[in-house]
Amino acid sequence: MNIAPVIQPRDLEELMADRSDIRLIDVRTPGEFEGAHIPGAYNVPLAALPEHAGEIASDSQTHFLLICQSGARARKAEEELRVSGLTRLHVLDGGMNAWLAANKPARFGRKRMSLERQVRITAGALGAVGAALALMVNPWFAIVPMFVGSGLVFAGVTDTCGMAMVLSRLPYNAVASCDVPAMIQALKHGAEPVPVGRGIRLSTKSCTS
Repeated sequence: MNIAPVIQPRDLEELMADRSDIRLIDVRTPGEFEGAHIPGAYNVPLAALPEHAGEIASDSQTHFLLICQSGARARKAEEELRVSGLTRLHVLDGGMNAWLAANKPARFGRKRMSLERQVRITAGALGAVGAALALMVNPWFAIVPMFVGSGLVFAGVTDTCGMAMVLSRLPYNAVASCDVPAMIQALKHGAEPVPVGRGIRLSTKSCTS
């Protein structure tokens, strides 16, 4: 049976029950993953994906379902893996937001603010402060909201977000950690995913994002 490129939350549970050749790759930060994730998902943060794409691509018989918070990073991950030669790639429509909204099973840990919310708050704050400074101090400060607005347009057109990549590297988003090489090995062999959380400090260079 063919699997659709974009999978709805309502269909994923049935696919996971009926097929053993599907693996879930969650490309969010370890902090986001720790907060809530689908049982059985493997956390391979988007920032670490290029380094390990070749290893994942060596498994050509498995279908990989990519998950992020809303779907944008999963599509970016899909592009990265297709360049490495993988074709059996699928994206969870709406990401974890849609999964949780559909009341599907999830494992919950320490609650953290999603990267998307952090981007909206940061962009809004920069725009508001820049506009206020332009009105009260110097008109040249108008370049700040102009820069932020241009960045948001670019992010929407290209489906990439530089601000999100910067924010993902802040300590707040890196307090949880995981061993990405071990996670990749478990993914390739269908073993239990390596735990992600506080106190696990292996390979933090490649894991935190």
